[in-house]
Amino acid sequence: MPDHNRVYILGVPIDPVTFDNLIDTIADWIASGDRTRQICTASPEFVMIAQENADFMRVLREADLCVADGVGLLFAARYLGHKLPERVTGSDGLPLIAARAAREGWKLFLLGAAPGVAEQAAAKLVHNNAGLQIVGTYAGSPSPDEETAIIERVNASGADILFVAYGAPNQDTWIARNRATLNVSAAVGVGGAFDFTAGIIPRAPRWMRRFALEWLYRLYKQPWRWRRMLRLPRFVWNVVWHRHNEIKKSEG
Repeated sequence: MPDHNRVYILGVPIDPVTFDNLIDTIADWIASGDRTRQICTASPEFVMIAQENADFMRVLREADLCVADGVGLLFAARYLGHKLPERVTGSDGLPLIAARAAREGWKLFLLGAAPGVAEQAAAKLVHNNAGLQIVGTYAGSPSPDEETAIIERVNASGADILFVAYGAPNQDTWIARNRATLNVSAAVGVGGAFDFTAGIIPRAPRWMRRFALEWLYRLYKQPWRWRRMLRLPRFVWNVVWHRHNEIKKSEG
């Protein structure tokens, strides 16, 4: 991973992995222990930010794995003639990785979210997974002024996996800037996963997630997100227009 089967959606690479693939890949990275790998949990919002932010596009293209966090990416891939096996979200991935970590003895560090949230998420994960080692939690910020102190804190903890919850693009650009000096095997941007795990923000009902309506539930719970949600129709339009242009090129 990544391999030649990567799917590109408006220039953003998405790796066709399942949760099992993801966790097995992390296990291989921890076993090798040679460098820090970056995982981006991409959504349609990521794709649209990257259209206007060249640095963010570069980060996504250079990440070791980009997984399909948004169901819109699965639909877009199918529309463009590709296939992604399943939605691999940071919110669902965090507890799954924690469960494997408890069995394997991996050490986790939770960085980001509002003050106190990482601690609440850690307590919930430890409660649900006997023996889980969460060796550090810290809110901090993605400000370059804090980077040296945060990296020292993470490296001193001996963590194998670092979860960063600063939201896109801050969490992903932070990891990309610092991966050369981090001593973890995997650094994962997880957006609002700490809030969901801690119960600060409720997840959408499972039936809404199944029918790709989680965005509507989040808008209901967090109406201030409406400006961000405007990226979704723009994403759909851009995907349709991209396919239209590709068809014209093939016919010309």
